[in-house]
Amino acid sequence: MRITKKITIEELVENVPDSVKYLMEKGINCIACGEPIWGTLEDAAKEKNLSDEEIIFIINDLQLLKK
Repeated sequence: MRITKKITIEELVENVPDSVKYLMEKGINCIACGEPIWGTLEDAAKEKNLSDEEIIFIINDLQLLKK
């Protein structure tokens, strides 16, 4: 599985469970009130006003977490 900005949050969390903690540290809450956030990684990041460069940085970090 390759992580891209178009990966759904659901797929990301399913395949890289450690991504939940990492994304929370970046201000992107993947789980709210026990329910997952729907949409893509890019959607969630843009809602937090992260730049394209910041999103690329997050994707690169997430690639390392999945190994």
